[in-house]
Amino acid sequence: MPRMLDVSDEVRNEIGDEEADRLLIGEDAPRSYDCTSCRTPGDPENDRTSTVLFVGEETAVLAFAHAACIPSQVVSVSEEQLQGAVRSITGDSPAQGGGSGAPQNVPGGQAVLGITSGLVLIGGELHPALVVEPTAPIARPGSDGPGDDFLPLLIEQGFIPVTDTAELPSPLSGWSVLLAGGQLHAVLQPGAEGGAPVAWWQAHQALSVTDGWRAAVNKTQRVLIYAAPVGSIGLQPREDLLRDALDKAAAAGKLVAASMPLAGTPGA
Repeated sequence: MPRMLDVSDEVRNEIGDEEADRLLIGEDAPRSYDCTSCRTPGDPENDRTSTVLFVGEETAVLAFAHAACIPSQVVSVSEEQLQGAVRSITGDSPAQGGGSGAPQNVPGGQAVLGITSGLVLIGGELHPALVVEPTAPIARPGSDGPGDDFLPLLIEQGFIPVTDTAELPSPLSGWSVLLAGGQLHAVLQPGAEGGAPVAWWQAHQALSVTDGWRAAVNKTQRVLIYAAPVGSIGLQPREDLLRDALDKAAAAGKLVAASMPLAGTPGA
């Protein structure tokens, strides 16, 4: 009996008392699951487990997560994004992108994309931003290298080269940022041939963001995504230093950007 399963009042209100009770006594709860956040196995009989309900305009999907990763909650996504978002979180799609433009490391295999969150001041207003930088040069899928095609690949996807960080990046159609419970889970890109969105970048474990970042995204409902080749930005301990690094990358022609809406809820 999965006594360690948590069904929040929010989820209970959506699925109804009867279904919630069946989950709690074990009738409809899984014997094991892949956590929707960290994607490692979980056991509701031995691990504190959260029920997470993804709700679109017409359909809903119930998933499970370690309680230490994400609390039981309802996550609103668009109907168009529902299947791709849930598939990316539950691990049915590749962790670092599944579209035809998914980048690869030069030696082969999936690229490892590092992401840093920060606030960028543009026009006197703070905007939530994510800075993406690979850990190694990126080659086109199927290429043996050498070379780094990270920026050309992104430009082909619709990212725009940045020459002035004081200008807002253009919106990128079909892409979105998935937030749940105030944590970052994935950056989603359009699926192949108009299919459901897939994860371009996927957090191995949900990433926390600052209260200021959440407040900014609550206000704008959009996230600015900046991307640069390996070695262009680095890990910066302060946001002013991050901005300086972005300015230098832009001046060197090594920065692209886009703005994206939320696919989930930013949280409190």
